[in-house]
Amino acid sequence: MMILPAVSMRLSSSPPPPPSPEFWALLWIVLQFSAMGCIQSIKCKPKSFRDSVIVLELNTSIDSNPTSIDEASSVVLRYRTPHFRAQARLLVPPVAAKETWTIGWIQACNHMVFYNTYGDKGMSSWELPDLRDGKIQAISDSDGVNYPWYGNTTETCTVIGPTKKDSKFTVSMNDNFYPSVTWGVPVSDSNVPLLSSIQRDQSFTTWLVAINQATSETVVLRTIRWRMQLHIQVDPENPLGQRAVLKEPVAQEQPQILGKNEPIPPNAMVKPNANDAQVLMWRPKKGDPVVVIPPKY
Repeated sequence: MMILPAVSMRLSSSPPPPPSPEFWALLWIVLQFSAMGCIQSIKCKPKSFRDSVIVLELNTSIDSNPTSIDEASSVVLRYRTPHFRAQARLLVPPVAAKETWTIGWIQACNHMVFYNTYGDKGMSSWELPDLRDGKIQAISDSDGVNYPWYGNTTETCTVIGPTKKDSKFTVSMNDNFYPSVTWGVPVSDSNVPLLSSIQRDQSFTTWLVAINQATSETVVLRTIRWRMQLHIQVDPENPLGQRAVLKEPVAQEQPQILGKNEPIPPNAMVKPNANDAQVLMWRPKKGDPVVVIPPKY
C-alpha cells in the first residue's frame, strides 16, 4: 500500500475562514478617516498668493507703422515712434488671508543712446549719467507719481482679501517717444537750422508684477524685453517740410517674452525715474561739454 507524503495531507486540509463582517466594517472606518484627514490637510494649507495667481493670456507688440516726422514748427522737429503695447489677463483664485495685492506693470530703461548731430558743430545728447557710467543696471521708467508702477489707470489692479470667488483682471500699458529737437544748436541764440541727423537706441525691460502692499513681497509673473531704434537724416538747407527723412528702421523689432523671469534691479523700484534723471548735454567738436538741461532731482 502507498503512503502519501505529509505535504499532501496538508494541501488537502480546509482553507482558512474568510474575514468576519466586523473586520470589513473596521477597515472601512479606517479608510474613511484617512481620506478625511487628507482632505482636511489640503484645506488647512491653501496655496499662497504667489502660487495661485494665474496669467491667462499675455500679448505684447510694437505697432507696425514707421516713425512719423513733423516739420510744422520752424523752431523744432518733432517725431513720433510707434507704440510698444503689453496686455495681460489674470485669474486670482479666492484669497483666504486679509491682505492687499497690487498687480501691474513695472518698466525700466537698461540702455539709452540719443544723439542729435549739428553738422561739424557738435551734437546734443540726452544722457542718464549713472546708467551711462555703469553705476546702475537700470533706471525706473515710472510715471513719476505711482512708484514703482509705470502708471495707475489701466496699468494696475488691486485685490483686497479675503475674497470668496475667483477674480479676473486685465492690465495694459503702452509707451512711445514724441520728443522735440531744435533745428538750431541748443546753446546758441541763433535759430539757424543746422540739425543734420537724429539717432536713438533705447532698451527696456517690462515686468508683470504682484506686490503685497503690507509686506512689500514682490512676485514677478512675466518679463518682457523690447527696444526702440531710429535714424533720421536731415538736410538743414532744404525748405521746411522737406528736410528730414527716416532712414531706419521702417519696422521695429518685436518684443520678446522671456522664458525665464528676470529679477527687478533695485533702481527700477525707486526714485528717480528716467525723465527726472536725464541730462541734456551739448558736446561740441571743439571745447568742453556743456550741461544744457540738468536733472530734475
